[in-house]
Amino acid sequence: MMRQYELVERVQKYKPDANEALLNKAYVYAMQKHGQQKRASGDPYISHPLEVAAILTDMRLDESTIAVALLHDTIEDTTATRAEIDELFGEDIGRLVEGLTKIKKLDLVTKKAKQAENLRKLLLAISDDVRVLLVKLADRLHNMRTLDHMSPEKRARISEETMEIYAPLAGRMGMQDMREELEELSFRHINPEAHDTVTKRLEELSRRNEGLVKKIETELRDLLVANGLANAMVKGRLKKPYSVFRKMQSKSLSFEQLSDIYGFRLLVDDIPSCYRALGIVHTRWRVVPGRFKDYISTPKQNDYRSLHTTIVGPSSQRIELQIRTKRMHEIAEFGIAAHTLYKDGTNGNGNGDGELLSRESSAYSWLRHTIEALAEGDSPEEFLEHTKLELFQDQVFCFTPKGKLIALPRGATPIDFAYAVHTNIGDTTVGAKINGRIMPLVTRLTNGDEVEIIRSGVQVPPAAWEEIVVTGKARAAIRRATRLAIRKQYAGLGHRILERTFERAGKVFSRDALKPALHRLGQKDVEDAIAAVGRGEMSSLDVLRAVYPDHQDERVTVKPAGDEGWFNVHSASGMIFKIPGKNKADLADGVEAPPIRGLAANVEVHFAPTGAVPGDRIVGIMEKGKGITIYPIQSPILQRFDDEPERWIDVRWDLDEANKSRFAARVLINALNEPGTLAKVAQTVADVDVNIRVLNTVRVAADFTEMALDVEVWDLRQLNQLLVQLKELDCIATVKRLYD
Repeated sequence: MMRQYELVERVQKYKPDANEALLNKAYVYAMQKHGQQKRASGDPYISHPLEVAAILTDMRLDESTIAVALLHDTIEDTTATRAEIDELFGEDIGRLVEGLTKIKKLDLVTKKAKQAENLRKLLLAISDDVRVLLVKLADRLHNMRTLDHMSPEKRARISEETMEIYAPLAGRMGMQDMREELEELSFRHINPEAHDTVTKRLEELSRRNEGLVKKIETELRDLLVANGLANAMVKGRLKKPYSVFRKMQSKSLSFEQLSDIYGFRLLVDDIPSCYRALGIVHTRWRVVPGRFKDYISTPKQNDYRSLHTTIVGPSSQRIELQIRTKRMHEIAEFGIAAHTLYKDGTNGNGNGDGELLSRESSAYSWLRHTIEALAEGDSPEEFLEHTKLELFQDQVFCFTPKGKLIALPRGATPIDFAYAVHTNIGDTTVGAKINGRIMPLVTRLTNGDEVEIIRSGVQVPPAAWEEIVVTGKARAAIRRATRLAIRKQYAGLGHRILERTFERAGKVFSRDALKPALHRLGQKDVEDAIAAVGRGEMSSLDVLRAVYPDHQDERVTVKPAGDEGWFNVHSASGMIFKIPGKNKADLADGVEAPPIRGLAANVEVHFAPTGAVPGDRIVGIMEKGKGITIYPIQSPILQRFDDEPERWIDVRWDLDEANKSRFAARVLINALNEPGTLAKVAQTVADVDVNIRVLNTVRVAADFTEMALDVEVWDLRQLNQLLVQLKELDCIATVKRLYD
């Protein structure tokens, strides 16, 4: 276990003017509070915060952050209080320790909604001061290193949590070494069989090629020195097991098919030397086409900068090269922590040019933008989906016509690009030009594409776009736009309902009159209340009573002047309706069995209860003792027979132009519950020359009546005409054809 003086020495190596008294006090306080507590391994509990502090010293963090690491479990696991820590160490350290305590209480691998809400809290906690995240990641790393002492179930749960949240979060903060170690440790517990297999294969490869890495290192270094890069450093390694496994899975390759298992880093003094080294290497060895990436001129969002190339190098070995400066290498290893910016205004060299830790880094900007998504009003599940998409995706870099760089996940479309520029641009997108050519909106963007968005002020994003886009921002914006469009539709219907209800009561409906009554209706705003009426969630009479509490409901039923041209229909619910028509014979005539091609002679034929009409694609199902039943191909009941192909009969209509038979179909109507609605429906049915066979009232609510009409039509064209005409009635909310 690390001693007190050892910890102080580690900090003073990179920050000679560190506050030694603060470190000593935090060390002693944590030691006293944790006392005789033990970890699952049997080690003294204090060993854990000490190791967390040691990990942070490797990142060259300030003494305040190291003190927080020593104290991070005191409020949660000991008698320490926030007030006591504030008094002894200051409010800044107390706030950070309390933030870590709240995060520790989270269990991220839970039901989806709870996981989403917990991730939301985690990101909010680290958005105020990123040091909370750095301590939390170090805490998680040490816990993963000592996970073997936990039960198998707990190991799997913690590893899954680490792989889903903490490892990609470390990557997003630019801390690649920590991300790799977290992934490796998680991989070992999540999929031990795959981990062991890949590890053994890598060990065999290493033994077989013993000395190869050193040989390539030497040859590369000698080449660079001979060409004037005397300070160049070269370091090679085999890729990590999880990196190899992930590549095998993503590209569907076997281990033997992997050709770039070796990776080498070339560290030089400055940026010009990076490009010079690249030219030297490319001149000496053959380049693998399409494998060059310049992250120096176009850094990743987590501040990562480097040149990537793949060559067929020494010993004809295919190897990946990363060429960067030593400063870039620090950022690649430690990410956001490598900026060494401190609250006291001094950096790790004590030269006084520091500022708030990482506040200006691109990685921290990503975090701030993610937090801004919290204000968009998405559900917790949508926020979780958004954030995970942002965490896991690799990137492509595209440009606006004015040269602005837009970073997007791989697989992104022009729609994603438009929403990345601005939500309003995404909502009004109708087309796109990629590199000057008009291309489909489903086109996948590639690095370097210049994208120009074509817009229209009357455009509303189709709901289907949600299945095309890959960014969380675009998906969330499309969902919001869809919800607003649906709400607008229901609000229009609700407004008509309320106008008629108020008119029948001798009142005039207005939005202003509704505002004072919103609290009685439990609605946030006028549009929500009106849309709730349109959806049938709230009765228009309830709104009337809320606006006019003294109103007495007196409905007046107006009878037709005479019964001529009207007749009664008895519904399944026992109600009697008057509808227009010449006589009751207009309702139904017997329907003879239609001619169907594909049937044997003398076979009894039935139609499904909801019927089938010429123009439908139909199928026959043999039923024991009943003959054959004809169903439209859309009928969901056909799924019952998926495992009985022997019962399916290939049939089709066999009608000539002289045929005058009608065929049955069923229509479901959701209509306003007001006088005259049924008359309008029946008149519309008669106007398109359709017969009504049966009319049932399925459900009656305060403002809506749901009716099922069994009708007789000549063919599918006439049925579709009926549906269109019914939809155009202002008393109809929805209408659709029903299938069995």
